[in-house]
Amino acid sequence: MKSRKLLITGLATLGVALLLSAPAEAQKTKLKMSTIAPGSSMYLVMTTMANLVNQNEPSLDISVDATGAATKHMVDVGRGKIDMSMTSATVYVLMKKGVAMYKKLKEAPKLADNLRILFWFPLGGFHYTVYDNSGMKSLMDIKGKRVFLGPPGGGQWNTARNFIKGMTGYEVNKDYKNVKASFSAAIQGFQDRQVDVYTIGCLDPCAQLQQLFATSKLRFLGPKTADEGYKNPKLAGFFKLPGRTMTPIKKNAYGDNQVNETDIYSNDAILGVTVRKGVPDDVVYKMMKAFWPNLEKIRSNAPWTDPVTIDYATQKLQMPFHPGAARYYKEIGKL
Repeated sequence: MKSRKLLITGLATLGVALLLSAPAEAQKTKLKMSTIAPGSSMYLVMTTMANLVNQNEPSLDISVDATGAATKHMVDVGRGKIDMSMTSATVYVLMKKGVAMYKKLKEAPKLADNLRILFWFPLGGFHYTVYDNSGMKSLMDIKGKRVFLGPPGGGQWNTARNFIKGMTGYEVNKDYKNVKASFSAAIQGFQDRQVDVYTIGCLDPCAQLQQLFATSKLRFLGPKTADEGYKNPKLAGFFKLPGRTMTPIKKNAYGDNQVNETDIYSNDAILGVTVRKGVPDDVVYKMMKAFWPNLEKIRSNAPWTDPVTIDYATQKLQMPFHPGAARYYKEIGKL
């Protein structure tokens, strides 16, 4: 009888020991991140972050889904369906006010209150891309053309539409034809010459554009100075929204097949990674601690990360920083 009790006690002790020594994978905090289509610089920045965290912080596991539009992803974060997504300083303000693409979503302002920023990074210039033999040399030349502005209802679509209107006076579906498509479908349509203007906002060098320049001579459309945007009275309202800037696209950014004779300027935007405010502070702190120091180690092999800096990341815009991120930035003297 005594030996039986010892056996039971021993098995119980072994069970506790097995639980305590369970694989680390079972103890990880799992987080869900949504971003936009592969190939974009936004996708690269966010998946780079997820990979660095996963590789350098054993307690965390970030899974990434690269489908859909960021404007919808922000709603999903606000509702707690996912933990993180891409955001925009401009779109956040629209969401908080319940206007533009959020006009019909009554709960948008409340959902915006559930968002917190991890870090900001530049979108990169909007590349209004055309074939050299198309005859188009300025944005004024897109009249009557088939133009892909971005996925329907997304932040890029809305921004590109308004920038083009300010620069040219053109209205979508009145002066030029709006192409409704995803990024992947639009780039295929552009290659098949079913789309005349392919638009993508990205950091140079952009993988999707490199793909196009590998086989074709192309041109980017845009003004030759930043002031043509900033000082354009028709764009005064455009630049009043936070997070909208002008940025240069170098004439040789994509090699010999880029036929621009000079640098041009285009609209840019401040993007970021947003997280639901309910994610524990220590989890977010660990994310930032695993991301930033290790980002420095890979920059030479990841040129798109050059503009992703601590100083840019810690700009004080309208979305508040998550306390866990703020703790990290304060520790390194950047907030």
